[in-house]
Amino acid sequence: MSLTDSIPNNVDLGSDRKLLRALEKWQPDFLNWWKEMGPDGFQEDKIYLRTAIDVDPKGWATYDYVKMPDYRWGIFLTPREGERQINFGEEQGKKAWEEVPGELRGILRRIIVTQADTEPASVEQQRQLGKTAPSLYDLRSLFQVNVEEGRHLWAMVHLLHQYFGKDGREEAEALLERRSGDADKPRILQTFNEKTDDWLSFFCFTMFTDRDGKFQLAALSESGFDPLARATQFMLTEESFHLFTGETGVERVVQRACELTKQDPNGDARAQGGIDLPTIQKWINFWFSSAVELFGGEISSNAADYFATGLKGRYREAAKYDEHQALGNVYDMTVFEDGKLNQREVPLRNALNELLRDEYVADCTRAVRLWNHTIKKQGVDFELKLPNRRFNRSMGIYSGATFDLEGRPISVEEFEAHRAEWLPTLEDRAYVRSLMVPVYEPGQIANWISPPKKGVNGQPFEFEYVQFNQ
Repeated sequence: MSLTDSIPNNVDLGSDRKLLRALEKWQPDFLNWWKEMGPDGFQEDKIYLRTAIDVDPKGWATYDYVKMPDYRWGIFLTPREGERQINFGEEQGKKAWEEVPGELRGILRRIIVTQADTEPASVEQQRQLGKTAPSLYDLRSLFQVNVEEGRHLWAMVHLLHQYFGKDGREEAEALLERRSGDADKPRILQTFNEKTDDWLSFFCFTMFTDRDGKFQLAALSESGFDPLARATQFMLTEESFHLFTGETGVERVVQRACELTKQDPNGDARAQGGIDLPTIQKWINFWFSSAVELFGGEISSNAADYFATGLKGRYREAAKYDEHQALGNVYDMTVFEDGKLNQREVPLRNALNELLRDEYVADCTRAVRLWNHTIKKQGVDFELKLPNRRFNRSMGIYSGATFDLEGRPISVEEFEAHRAEWLPTLEDRAYVRSLMVPVYEPGQIANWISPPKKGVNGQPFEFEYVQFNQ
């Protein structure tokens, strides 16, 4: 572990002068991108951030005040334990690759670039949110997520530079040229071009979109390409905080919605300056239906190829499954054909995207169950629900049809008649944005959200998590 190099790392960058020079050349471009597209207006403030100093989950980070442009973005891979084998697919039992197999070069580069592109995209989407933070605790959480997404970009760029030569260097440059929501150079995946301009959207993004990242990274952490597996394993260590931020953030908005509902004579949280539960439900419907798209098509030859070649496994492939070929097995899939929902048996390898989506939906369902427990404890008669995965789809086998929240086929006219009931309207978005007024005093919090149950790193909620440059 070298923390004193210009780029902190545990990959022995110092022994590869060519790679080090290439990354040091990319570094100022990254910093220019950060200053242009990172958190707007907070670059000179000191933020109470955790920074990776080790790869041991028990003591991998240190907390201190840091100006974000001075953050120590580094390259960290989970240590190798003995000789690793490929655990699945046609290459099962063979030694994991330390170099990129020539025949898989294009596919692997596409996988890494797609993952890499999501990291700066989310920072861009959240660029203006600091100006409306509901508390210093939340402001600090936002910036922690942002700098770690920046480090995840470094993890993927390291792989591109080290293993893909000129092509990789060009891809790394392009990652800093695309912009979220840009008409000419948008980010690769549509979810990462959506606006995240209010804090309920930020919490839903980190709850639902970053949770997709958890399952994608977990599948890649099984990869037969050892550097990718080890890079994503460490990324998962940091990703858990992002998911915590989203899940508890929504819970705190739900908690406050219940409190304000009970305070109002007519049970209207909006009348008390809060976000009501039906509005929270609309945000869930939008962000969940957007995030389920990220898993790809339900029936996918690409997914089958990634598995067969040993590039991308199932979720917890090594620990969860007794067999690792996925041959001769089928997946019972609901398909939409001739205007009807039918069941079809799909070869399991071709249904691996859907299998991963199943894991994701189950995890989201668990979180919604916890939010409903909060509502029940408050004595409010309301239940949040996840929409069916067929709802509001723009890609995959359901994209050519319209479905209601329960996944039943309906006409386009019926969907449009219910759109304002199911999804955020312009008026809903304007109302939620109207509540986004910054609260920067230590220990204070906006009216529409409850304080967290505890602070960060043993500090109280009242701690000065951000020291503003006066």
